Amino acid sequence: MSYIEVKNSWKRYKMGDTIIAANNDVSFEVEKGELAIILGASGAGKSTMLNILGGMDSNDEGQIFIDGKDISNYNAKQLTRYRREDVGFVFQFYNLVPNLTAKENVELASEIVEGAADPVTTLKNVGLANRVNNFPAQLSGGEQQRVSIARAVAKNPKILLCDEPTGALDYETGKQVLQILQDMSRVQGATVIIVTHNTAIAPIADRVIRMRDAKVQSVDLNPNPTAIADIEW
Repeated sequence: MSYIEVKNSWKRYKMGDTIIAANNDVSFEVEKGELAIILGASGAGKSTMLNILGGMDSNDEGQIFIDGKDISNYNAKQLTRYRREDVGFVFQFYNLVPNLTAKENVELASEIVEGAADPVTTLKNVGLANRVNNFPAQLSGGEQQRVSIARAVAKNPKILLCDEPTGALDYETGKQVLQILQDMSRVQGATVIIVTHNTAIAPIADRVIRMRDAKVQSVDLNPNPTAIADIEW
C-alpha cells in the first residue's frame, strides 16, 4: 500500500436545487517522501482534495488512506487529532499571529503536539537564523512564508500540505520557498503535496497529479525532477 491512497473519492455540494461534484471519482497515490504536485486551473477540484487530505473536510464517498489508516471514516474528534498531530499546513497567505515573534509563532507547534522540533533550529533550517525575534510586520513576504513553513514542519507531520505556497510571492522569493519545500522531501524525507495552478513548477515534482473538471486527468511520474534553479515562470 502506498503512503497516501485516494480511492474513488467524491465530494458534492448542493447549490439550490443543483448538486455540484467538486471531486468526481478521484483516485491517486503518493509514496512516502515524495514531493507531489496537484495541478489544475481554478475550480478543478484541487483545493477540495487538499482540504480532504488535511482533514479539514470529509468526502462523501470513497476512501482516503494516510499511512494505512482510512481517515474518511474518522469522526470529528479523530479528524481534529489527525490535523493536530499528522498534518502540516502551508497556505498562500501566511496566517501568522501578528503579535508573536517568528520564534513564538513556531513555538505554537509545541502547544499542539508532543515532541515538536526546536523552534530556533527549525527557523535556522529555513534560513531565518537572524530573524528569530522579529515580528511578522518586520519580515518580508518570503520571510513570513518561511516562518509559516517552519511552524508547519516543527510538528514533524506525516504529510506537509501546501496550498499555492508561492502565490503571493515574487519570482525569486517563490523559488527560494520551493527550494525549501523540495529540501523537506529530499533531505528530511517529508511527504510534501503542493496544490498549484502554475504549470511551470510541475517539473520539480516526483509525481504530478493533473486535475480538470473535478476529475484526475493524469498522473505522471518524474524520475529526474528539475532543479529549482532551472525553472522559470
